[in-house]
Amino acid sequence: MKCPKCKESNYCKDGVVGGRQRYQCKACGYRYTVEQKSDVKSTDTKRLALSMYLEGVGFRAIGRILNISYGTVYQWVKKWGEQVVLPQNPEGAAVVELDEMHSYVRSKKTAVGYGLLLIDLESGTSLLSLGIDPQKLESSSGKK
Repeated sequence: MKCPKCKESNYCKDGVVGGRQRYQCKACGYRYTVEQKSDVKSTDTKRLALSMYLEGVGFRAIGRILNISYGTVYQWVKKWGEQVVLPQNPEGAAVVELDEMHSYVRSKKTAVGYGLLLIDLESGTSLLSLGIDPQKLESSSGKK
C-alpha cells in the first residue's frame, strides 16, 4: 500500500476512523485510509465462483482455486440462491413417480425401511410415508 499523495510505501498506523484503519505517511505526513477493504472481492471473482459452482465444482475446490475461503463461497452461493425466483407451474402434478425406487430397495441385502413420497396438491406440501421392515430381504438370485 502506498501513500496516495507522494506514492511512498513507508507508513505507520494512525488510528481507526469509521471502522477502517487509518495510516500516516512517514515521508510527507499525509493521513489516509485505504480505499477498499482488503477482504472485499471483485464482482468478477464472485461471478467466476458462481459459474464454477454451477458447473459442479465444490466449495472447497473453488476456494483453493480462487484463493479465498470456502465459507465465503458458500455465503455467496446462499445469497444468490435466496435472490433467485424459481418458475412456478400453475398446474398441479397429479402423479409423481419415483423411478427405480422399488427395485433399488429390493436389491439391498438388508432393508432398514422403504418409503413412498405423497404430495398433497391442495396444500402444496409433501409427505414421506415410511415403513420399517427389519427382516433381511431374500436375495434376487433365487437362493433360499
